[in-house]
Order: sequence, then C-alpha cells, then structure tokens
Amino acid sequence: MKTKDKLVIGGHEFDSRFILGSGKYSMKLIEAAVRDAGAQIITLAVRRANTKDHENILDYIPEGVTLLPNTSGARNAQEAVRIARLARELGCGNFVKVEIMRDSKYLLPDNQETIKATEILAKEGFVVMPYMYPDLNAARDLVNAGASCVMPLASPIGSNKGLATKEFIQILIDEIDLPIIVDAGIGKPSQACEAMEMGAAAIMANTALATAGDLPMMAAAFRQAIEAGRKAYLSGLGRVLTRGASASDPLTGFLH
Repeated sequence: MKTKDKLVIGGHEFDSRFILGSGKYSMKLIEAAVRDAGAQIITLAVRRANTKDHENILDYIPEGVTLLPNTSGARNAQEAVRIARLARELGCGNFVKVEIMRDSKYLLPDNQETIKATEILAKEGFVVMPYMYPDLNAARDLVNAGASCVMPLASPIGSNKGLATKEFIQILIDEIDLPIIVDAGIGKPSQACEAMEMGAAAIMANTALATAGDLPMMAAAFRQAIEAGRKAYLSGLGRVLTRGASASDPLTGFLH
C-alpha cells in the first residue's frame, strides 16, 4: 500500500505543506486563515507574543498548530540566538525560523550570519529552519550546520513578485537532501503551485494573504494550489529534463 505523503521537518511529520505567516494581518483572522489554509505550522514574531499592553498572538492560534517563532529584527547571529532562546522560554517550543537581515532596504538575508546562528541553535536542540538567499554553497553549509530544512527566498520579502530566483531554487531542490521550503515573495496561488511542481517541499506565504480582500478565501486558494502542485510533481512532471551547467568543449563540432 502506498504510504501517505508527509512533510518531515526535524523528525516531525506534517500533512500540510503550507506554512502560514502571521505578521501582517489582524489576529482575529488567524484562526480562519489556519482553518482555510489547512496549515499546521504558523510563524510568529516574538514581539507579538511578548507583550502586556496589546493582544497576544498565542491567544488566537488554534491548538495543535506548531509554532514557528522567527528571529525577525536580528542583524547578526548573536541577536538571532538570543531571540530564539527567548521564544523557547515563552513556551513557543523548539522550532525556530532564523531570519538575519543587516539590509533594511531590501530585507535580504545574511547567509553567513545565518549559518553561524544555525550551528549554535542546532547544537542546543532547536529545529532550525533558516531563511536564506538561494546559493548552493551556503545551502550546503546550512546542512552541515544542522539545519532541518532550507528556506530560500523566491523574491524580496513582501514584494509578491513570485519566483524571481526560480533557477537557483531548482538547483537547491536538485542538490540538497533536505526539504526546500520556498519563502518570501510568493504573491499568487499559481506561483505557489509552480514552486511545488518544481519539487519544493512546502510554501510559506504571508503578504499575499494579508493583502487579499478575503483572507480566508485566499488561504483556501493557496491550499488547493499547493496540493495540486504537489500532485503534479509526484506524477513525474518535469523530470524528463537533465538539468545542470555544461562547460564549452573546444573540440565540439570538429571533423575527425
């Protein structure tokens, strides 16, 4: 009998391949978004959980959902590690999404500092999910550092520009033996579907839902698109092509 297709991150199994961001919309919509997206993992910023004067996001997330605190705001590995430890002390569990950005204009991740933080946190028992610029060498270093997956950006965070880094993400999917979760820049369900057709293990989206007129409906659309893309990939879509670079041969075309 064929086993059920599962997403496995750090030894934990999930049925859903949609990771829901929660940073840009009303907390009152979180429960509906989780339900309609079918999400089993939801990100949260520690600053939204550690507050007395404002609403606490932990009061709105349904039971049974895995919390994925992020280190948003960290500018180096030291700050990211501090935020991750704080999140665990607040009861958010051992999952952490490492986000380190020195660049405040484009919000591009600092791969080298991300590798440093990943190594420290993995040794402390965290399930580390690092957000990174899609570079094969950096991804390999993240694997060696103990990452549980790799989360390359599709395009600049919050831009909704889709798979601007498609070819580089495909290289990671082909070469890295960890789940590749496409994060940042996915603005439409069709883009999420395309990433899944490529072989991505999961999709994370936030802005596309937050800017939708009907957030629960958009969440459902993403869920269906991700499921369709996964089925297409499992059917063998796109695997007939041999990918990779090829150096020029100075003898090609010469007569013998």
